[in-house]
Amino acid sequence: MQSLALFPLQLVVFPGETLNLHIFEPRYRQLVADIEEEGLPFGVPTVIESRLRPIATEVTLVEVANRYPGGESDIRTKGGRVFHVDRFYREYPGKPYPGGEVSYLPVDENEEEELNQKIVQLLREIYSKLRIEREIKSVAEGFRTYEVGHHVGFTLEQEYLFLTLRDAAERQRFLLGHLQQVRPKVGDPLGIRARAELNGHFQDLKPPDF
Repeated sequence: MQSLALFPLQLVVFPGETLNLHIFEPRYRQLVADIEEEGLPFGVPTVIESRLRPIATEVTLVEVANRYPGGESDIRTKGGRVFHVDRFYREYPGKPYPGGEVSYLPVDENEEEELNQKIVQLLREIYSKLRIEREIKSVAEGFRTYEVGHHVGFTLEQEYLFLTLRDAAERQRFLLGHLQQVRPKVGDPLGIRARAELNGHFQDLKPPDF
């Protein structure tokens, strides 16, 4: 187990994902100051229906993009390793923000090209029908399933389940099955367009009251 500062949020972070956040609560302003000074990563566990879920993603600070006179800031981070929260502390020792003891988990990234070809083809078809202009990488360009986890109409619960699928083939089959269910529907009941066209703005999310 390793100790890690934690920033619980009502969202899922996938490995390799860029996450932009607006930081306004004093305890998390302190977290940003600490990680900026020490160069350490922190974790973003998912909270669903006021419950902290145990599988989470480590993130590293890429930059503090904006600083405001009142102490708030906009930060860019990047998702990294997946871990399990073994022990959660409402306050990290000596700090105002949460932390925990975590165990890092292996993730199979050896995705089958044939399955990814089907996923890319189906997703491009869905995007074309919905007139979504977001570009989808080809398999030759290095497409990976995590890249579209937020842009296919998953609920938060489905996004979390997707994160827990550490076997590559299982993850691919889950995504492909979802897209096959989406394709026959008329219109955009899952709000795929709005999710797919997110432009990297800084999310202003209120952290849960732990």
